[in-house]
Amino acid sequence: MMDRQSFLKASLGIGGSLSMLSTEAFSEGSGIIPPYLKPGDIIGITAPAGWISIEDIQPAKERIENMGYTIKMGQTIGTRFNSMSGTDEERRRDFQDMLDDDSVKAILCARGGYGIIRIIDQLDFSHFKRNPKWIIGFSDITILHSHINRHFGIASIHSKMCNSFPANWNKADELQKQTIQSIFDALAGVKMKYDFNSNSSNRTGSAKGRLVGGNLKTLESIASSHSALRTNQKILFLEDTGEYKYSIDRSLWSLKRAGMLDHLAGLIIGGFKIKPDDDPDAEFVKGLEEIVLEKVGDCNYPVCFDFPVGHQKHNMALKCGVEHVLRVGISSCSLYEK
Repeated sequence: MMDRQSFLKASLGIGGSLSMLSTEAFSEGSGIIPPYLKPGDIIGITAPAGWISIEDIQPAKERIENMGYTIKMGQTIGTRFNSMSGTDEERRRDFQDMLDDDSVKAILCARGGYGIIRIIDQLDFSHFKRNPKWIIGFSDITILHSHINRHFGIASIHSKMCNSFPANWNKADELQKQTIQSIFDALAGVKMKYDFNSNSSNRTGSAKGRLVGGNLKTLESIASSHSALRTNQKILFLEDTGEYKYSIDRSLWSLKRAGMLDHLAGLIIGGFKIKPDDDPDAEFVKGLEEIVLEKVGDCNYPVCFDFPVGHQKHNMALKCGVEHVLRVGISSCSLYEK
Protein backbone atom coordinates (compact mmCIF):
# COMPACT_ATOMS: atom_id res chain seq x y z
CA MET A 1 0.00 0.00 0.00
CA MET A 2 1.31 3.46 -0.91
CA ASP A 3 2.27 5.44 2.18
CA ARG A 4 0.79 8.88 2.81
CA GLN A 5 3.87 10.86 1.75
CA SER A 6 4.28 8.97 -1.52
CA PHE A 7 0.58 9.28 -2.27
CA LEU A 8 0.67 13.03 -1.71
CA LYS A 9 3.75 13.45 -3.88
CA ALA A 10 2.18 11.50 -6.68
CA SER A 11 -1.12 13.35 -6.54
CA LEU A 12 0.44 16.81 -6.06
CA GLY A 13 2.74 16.41 -9.00
CA ILE A 14 6.09 15.83 -7.25
CA GLY A 15 8.03 13.50 -5.00
CA GLY A 16 -15.03 34.37 23.26
CA SER A 17 -16.97 37.11 24.48
CA LEU A 18 -15.67 40.68 25.04
CA SER A 19 -15.40 39.95 28.74
CA MET A 20 -12.86 37.23 28.05
CA LEU A 21 -10.05 39.42 26.70
CA SER A 22 -7.91 38.43 29.69
CA THR A 23 -7.47 35.02 28.06
CA GLU A 24 -4.92 36.65 25.73
CA ALA A 25 -2.44 36.14 28.54
CA PHE A 26 -1.57 32.64 27.34
CA SER A 27 2.07 32.19 26.33
CA GLU A 28 2.70 32.73 22.60
CA GLY A 29 5.03 29.75 22.70
CA SER A 30 2.55 27.34 24.24
CA GLY A 31 0.32 25.92 21.53
CA ILE A 32 -2.41 23.64 22.87
CA ILE A 33 -3.25 20.51 20.88
CA PRO A 34 -6.74 19.09 21.55
CA PRO A 35 -6.91 15.31 22.04
CA TYR A 36 -6.78 13.40 18.77
CA LEU A 37 -9.77 11.23 17.94
CA LYS A 38 -10.13 7.48 18.20
CA PRO A 39 -12.77 5.17 16.69
CA GLY A 40 -16.18 5.63 18.27
CA ASP A 41 -15.59 9.27 19.26
CA ILE A 42 -18.35 11.78 18.60
CA ILE A 43 -18.05 14.48 15.95
CA GLY A 44 -20.62 17.24 16.27
CA ILE A 45 -21.99 18.82 13.10
CA THR A 46 -23.41 22.31 13.37
CA ALA A 47 -24.00 25.22 10.98
CA PRO A 48 -22.91 28.48 12.65
CA ALA A 49 -22.97 30.42 9.38
CA GLY A 50 -24.74 29.59 6.09
CA TRP A 51 -27.64 27.15 5.94
CA ILE A 52 -27.51 23.61 4.60
CA SER A 53 -30.27 21.09 3.98
CA ILE A 54 -30.58 17.74 5.73
CA GLU A 55 -30.21 16.06 2.33
CA ASP A 56 -26.96 17.86 1.57
CA ILE A 57 -25.45 16.75 4.87
CA GLN A 58 -25.94 13.05 4.16
CA PRO A 59 -22.71 12.36 2.19
CA ALA A 60 -20.62 13.78 5.05
CA LYS A 61 -22.65 11.88 7.63
CA GLU A 62 -22.19 8.59 5.80
CA ARG A 63 -18.46 9.09 5.31
CA ILE A 64 -17.84 10.06 8.92
CA GLU A 65 -19.73 7.01 10.15
CA ASN A 66 -17.85 4.80 7.68
CA MET A 67 -14.62 6.09 9.22
CA GLY A 68 -15.76 4.72 12.58
CA TYR A 69 -16.98 7.88 14.27
CA THR A 70 -20.34 8.74 15.81
CA ILE A 71 -22.25 11.90 14.92
CA LYS A 72 -24.13 14.41 17.02
CA MET A 73 -26.29 16.43 14.63
CA GLY A 74 -26.88 20.04 15.62
CA GLN A 75 -30.26 21.75 15.70
CA THR A 76 -29.19 24.16 12.97
CA ILE A 77 -28.90 21.47 10.29
CA GLY A 78 -31.86 21.91 7.93
CA THR A 79 -32.87 25.19 9.60
CA ARG A 80 -32.94 28.43 7.64
CA PHE A 81 -33.26 32.13 8.43
CA ASN A 82 -32.48 34.21 5.33
CA SER A 83 -29.09 32.96 4.10
CA MET A 84 -28.10 31.62 7.51
CA SER A 85 -28.92 28.41 9.36
CA GLY A 86 -31.24 30.01 11.86
CA THR A 87 -31.40 33.21 13.86
CA ASP A 88 -28.28 34.49 15.59
CA GLU A 89 -29.51 33.06 18.87
CA GLU A 90 -30.30 29.66 17.36
CA ARG A 91 -26.85 29.42 15.78
CA ARG A 92 -25.12 30.67 18.92
CA ARG A 93 -27.00 28.23 21.14
CA ASP A 94 -26.27 25.28 18.86
CA PHE A 95 -22.55 26.04 18.66
CA GLN A 96 -22.38 26.71 22.41
CA ASP A 97 -23.96 23.32 23.06
CA MET A 98 -21.23 21.66 20.99
CA LEU A 99 -18.51 23.62 22.82
CA ASP A 100 -19.83 22.63 26.23
CA ASP A 101 -20.60 18.95 25.51
CA ASP A 102 -17.60 16.94 26.70
CA SER A 103 -18.77 13.90 24.73
CA VAL A 104 -18.18 15.83 21.50
CA LYS A 105 -14.50 15.54 20.59
CA ALA A 106 -14.57 17.63 17.40
CA ILE A 107 -16.95 20.19 15.86
CA LEU A 108 -17.31 20.06 12.09
CA CYS A 109 -18.91 23.18 10.67
CA ALA A 110 -21.36 22.22 7.96
CA ARG A 111 -20.47 25.06 5.59
CA GLY A 112 -19.19 28.62 5.40
CA GLY A 113 -21.12 31.49 3.91
CA TYR A 114 -21.76 34.27 6.40
CA GLY A 115 -22.72 34.52 10.05
CA ILE A 116 -19.86 33.88 12.51
CA ILE A 117 -19.14 37.58 12.97
CA ARG A 118 -22.70 38.01 14.26
CA ILE A 119 -22.27 35.55 17.14
CA ILE A 120 -18.55 35.40 17.98
CA ASP A 121 -18.80 37.91 20.85
CA GLN A 122 -21.72 36.06 22.43
CA LEU A 123 -19.95 32.69 22.56
CA ASP A 124 -18.58 31.57 25.93
CA PHE A 125 -15.27 29.74 25.43
CA SER A 126 -14.54 29.18 29.14
CA HIS A 127 -15.43 25.47 29.09
CA PHE A 128 -13.73 25.00 25.72
CA LYS A 129 -10.56 26.56 27.12
CA ARG A 130 -10.50 23.99 29.94
CA ASN A 131 -11.53 21.11 27.67
CA PRO A 132 -10.18 21.80 24.15
CA LYS A 133 -11.61 20.03 21.12
CA TRP A 134 -11.02 20.29 17.38
CA ILE A 135 -13.01 22.91 15.45
CA ILE A 136 -13.06 22.26 11.71
CA GLY A 137 -13.90 24.39 8.68
CA PHE A 138 -12.78 27.25 6.45
CA SER A 139 -14.03 30.36 4.64
CA ASP A 140 -16.27 32.20 7.17
CA ILE A 141 -14.96 29.77 9.83
CA THR A 142 -11.66 31.69 9.51
CA ILE A 143 -13.06 33.99 12.21
CA LEU A 144 -13.24 31.09 14.66
CA HIS A 145 -9.72 29.91 13.80
CA SER A 146 -8.34 33.43 14.26
CA HIS A 147 -10.23 34.20 17.48
CA ILE A 148 -9.33 30.89 19.09
CA ASN A 149 -5.69 31.12 18.08
CA ARG A 150 -5.33 34.65 19.45
CA HIS A 151 -7.09 34.16 22.76
CA PHE A 152 -6.44 30.55 23.68
CA GLY A 153 -3.61 29.21 21.53
CA ILE A 154 -5.69 26.09 20.81
CA ALA A 155 -5.08 24.30 17.53
CA SER A 156 -7.90 23.92 14.99
CA ILE A 157 -8.32 22.44 11.52
CA HIS A 158 -8.75 24.49 8.36
CA SER A 159 -10.37 22.18 5.83
CA LYS A 160 -13.30 21.34 3.66
CA MET A 161 -16.70 21.07 5.29
CA CYS A 162 -19.84 18.96 4.88
CA ASN A 163 -20.97 20.69 1.69
CA SER A 164 -17.77 19.53 -0.05
CA PHE A 165 -18.08 15.79 0.58
CA PRO A 166 -18.69 13.86 -2.68
CA ALA A 167 -22.25 12.57 -3.11
CA ASN A 168 -20.95 9.12 -4.07
CA TRP A 169 -17.65 8.16 -2.48
CA ASN A 170 -17.08 5.25 -4.84
CA LYS A 171 -17.40 7.55 -7.87
CA ALA A 172 -15.34 10.40 -6.45
CA ASP A 173 -12.00 11.16 -8.07
CA GLU A 174 -8.78 10.61 -6.16
CA LEU A 175 -8.26 14.30 -5.48
CA GLN A 176 -11.67 14.59 -3.82
CA LYS A 177 -10.95 11.53 -1.72
CA GLN A 178 -7.50 12.79 -0.79
CA THR A 179 -8.77 16.14 0.48
CA ILE A 180 -11.49 14.53 2.60
CA GLN A 181 -9.10 11.89 3.91
CA SER A 182 -6.72 14.65 5.00
CA ILE A 183 -9.39 15.83 7.48
CA PHE A 184 -9.55 12.41 9.11
CA ASP A 185 -5.76 12.13 9.09
CA ALA A 186 -5.51 15.45 10.93
CA LEU A 187 -8.11 14.37 13.48
CA ALA A 188 -6.32 11.07 14.07
CA GLY A 189 -2.99 12.74 14.79
CA VAL A 190 -1.16 12.05 11.54
CA LYS A 191 1.66 14.56 11.13
CA MET A 192 0.68 16.50 8.02
CA LYS A 193 3.15 16.77 5.14
CA TYR A 194 2.53 18.30 1.74
CA ASP A 195 4.91 18.49 -1.19
CA PHE A 196 3.94 20.67 -4.13
CA ASN A 197 5.34 22.21 -7.30
CA SER A 198 7.21 25.49 -7.22
CA ASN A 199 5.98 28.68 -8.88
CA SER A 200 8.52 30.80 -10.76
CA SER A 201 7.46 33.82 -8.67
CA ASN A 202 8.25 32.10 -5.37
CA ARG A 203 10.79 33.61 -3.01
CA THR A 204 12.96 30.73 -1.84
CA GLY A 205 13.99 29.94 1.69
CA SER A 206 12.98 28.02 4.80
CA ALA A 207 10.79 28.97 7.72
CA LYS A 208 9.64 27.49 11.01
CA GLY A 209 6.66 28.70 12.98
CA ARG A 210 3.06 28.14 13.96
CA LEU A 211 0.72 27.91 10.99
CA VAL A 212 -2.12 30.45 10.91
CA GLY A 213 -4.36 32.00 8.29
CA GLY A 214 -7.43 31.46 6.17
CA ASN A 215 -9.65 33.56 3.95
CA LEU A 216 -8.01 36.89 3.06
CA LYS A 217 -11.17 39.02 2.93
CA THR A 218 -12.35 37.59 6.25
CA LEU A 219 -9.00 38.22 7.93
CA GLU A 220 -9.06 41.78 6.62
CA SER A 221 -12.56 42.32 8.04
CA ILE A 222 -11.40 41.45 11.58
CA ALA A 223 -7.90 42.97 11.35
CA SER A 224 -8.75 45.82 13.76
CA SER A 225 -10.81 43.69 16.16
CA HIS A 226 -9.96 41.61 19.21
CA SER A 227 -10.26 38.52 16.96
CA ALA A 228 -7.38 39.61 14.69
CA LEU A 229 -4.52 37.19 14.20
CA ARG A 230 -1.16 37.87 15.74
CA THR A 231 1.19 36.93 12.94
CA ASN A 232 4.68 37.70 14.24
CA GLN A 233 7.01 34.79 13.47
CA LYS A 234 4.08 32.71 12.17
CA ILE A 235 3.70 31.00 8.82
CA LEU A 236 0.66 32.74 7.31
CA PHE A 237 -1.48 31.15 4.60
CA LEU A 238 -4.06 33.06 2.56
CA GLU A 239 -6.78 32.12 0.07
CA ASP A 240 -9.85 33.76 -1.43
CA THR A 241 -12.55 33.45 -4.06
CA GLY A 242 -14.78 35.68 -6.15
CA GLU A 243 -12.78 38.87 -5.57
CA TYR A 244 -11.59 41.42 -8.11
CA LYS A 245 -7.83 41.92 -8.34
CA TYR A 246 -8.13 45.45 -6.98
CA SER A 247 -10.05 44.06 -3.99
CA ILE A 248 -7.29 41.54 -3.30
CA ASP A 249 -4.77 44.37 -3.59
CA ARG A 250 -6.74 46.47 -1.10
CA SER A 251 -7.09 43.60 1.36
CA LEU A 252 -3.36 42.90 1.31
CA TRP A 253 -2.58 46.60 1.79
CA SER A 254 -4.92 46.50 4.80
CA LEU A 255 -3.03 43.57 6.31
CA LYS A 256 0.28 45.31 5.65
CA ARG A 257 -0.88 48.58 7.19
CA ALA A 258 -2.03 46.60 10.23
CA GLY A 259 1.50 45.17 10.54
CA MET A 260 0.32 41.63 9.83
CA LEU A 261 2.83 41.02 7.01
CA ASP A 262 5.89 42.66 8.54
CA HIS A 263 7.38 39.97 10.77
CA LEU A 264 6.16 36.66 9.36
CA ALA A 265 8.27 33.54 9.34
CA GLY A 266 6.85 32.69 5.91
CA LEU A 267 3.92 33.39 3.59
CA ILE A 268 1.83 30.81 1.72
CA ILE A 269 -0.57 31.85 -1.04
CA GLY A 270 -3.22 29.27 -1.81
CA GLY A 271 -6.04 29.26 -4.33
CA PHE A 272 -7.42 32.59 -5.52
CA LYS A 273 -10.41 32.55 -7.85
CA ILE A 274 -10.22 36.04 -9.33
CA LYS A 275 -13.38 37.72 -10.54
CA PRO A 276 -13.01 39.36 -13.98
CA ASP A 277 -13.30 43.15 -14.01
CA ASP A 278 -16.67 44.43 -15.16
CA ASP A 279 -15.01 47.00 -17.38
CA PRO A 280 -12.00 45.59 -19.31
CA ASP A 281 -10.82 49.15 -20.00
CA ALA A 282 -10.50 49.74 -16.26
CA GLU A 283 -8.84 46.41 -15.47
CA PHE A 284 -6.39 46.29 -12.58
CA VAL A 285 -3.25 45.38 -14.48
CA LYS A 286 -1.16 43.64 -11.81
CA GLY A 287 -1.29 39.84 -11.55
CA LEU A 288 -1.73 37.98 -8.26
CA GLU A 289 1.97 37.26 -7.79
CA GLU A 290 2.90 40.88 -8.42
CA ILE A 291 0.16 42.10 -6.07
CA VAL A 292 1.49 39.89 -3.26
CA LEU A 293 5.21 40.47 -3.76
CA GLU A 294 4.72 44.23 -3.86
CA LYS A 295 3.47 44.12 -0.25
CA VAL A 296 6.35 42.03 1.07
CA GLY A 297 9.22 43.48 -0.95
CA ASP A 298 10.80 44.93 2.19
CA CYS A 299 10.66 41.57 4.00
CA ASN A 300 13.04 38.65 3.58
CA TYR A 301 10.93 35.62 4.49
CA PRO A 302 10.08 32.87 1.96
CA VAL A 303 6.92 33.22 -0.11
CA CYS A 304 5.23 30.47 -2.12
CA PHE A 305 2.26 30.42 -4.47
CA ASP A 306 -0.19 27.72 -5.61
CA PHE A 307 -0.43 25.84 -2.32
CA PRO A 308 -3.40 23.42 -2.37
CA VAL A 309 -5.75 25.26 0.00
CA GLY A 310 -8.81 27.38 -0.65
CA HIS A 311 -12.18 27.47 -2.39
CA GLN A 312 -11.23 24.77 -4.85
CA LYS A 313 -11.25 21.02 -5.21
CA HIS A 314 -7.63 20.80 -4.05
CA ASN A 315 -8.17 22.04 -0.50
CA MET A 316 -6.03 20.08 1.95
CA ALA A 317 -6.54 20.06 5.71
CA LEU A 318 -4.17 22.26 7.71
CA LYS A 319 -3.62 22.32 11.47
CA CYS A 320 -3.81 25.97 12.52
CA GLY A 321 -1.72 26.89 15.54
CA VAL A 322 0.63 23.91 15.15
CA GLU A 323 4.37 24.26 14.52
CA HIS A 324 5.28 23.67 10.86
CA VAL A 325 8.30 23.93 8.61
CA LEU A 326 8.01 25.57 5.19
CA ARG A 327 10.66 24.94 2.55
CA VAL A 328 10.45 26.89 -0.70
CA GLY A 329 12.90 25.69 -3.33
CA ILE A 330 13.51 26.48 -6.97
CA SER A 331 11.82 23.34 -8.26
CA SER A 332 9.76 22.07 -5.32
CA CYS A 333 8.24 23.15 -2.02
CA SER A 334 7.09 21.43 1.14
CA LEU A 335 5.08 22.20 4.23
CA TYR A 336 5.21 19.74 7.06
CA GLU A 337 4.20 19.53 10.68
CA LYS A 338 7.21 19.60 12.94
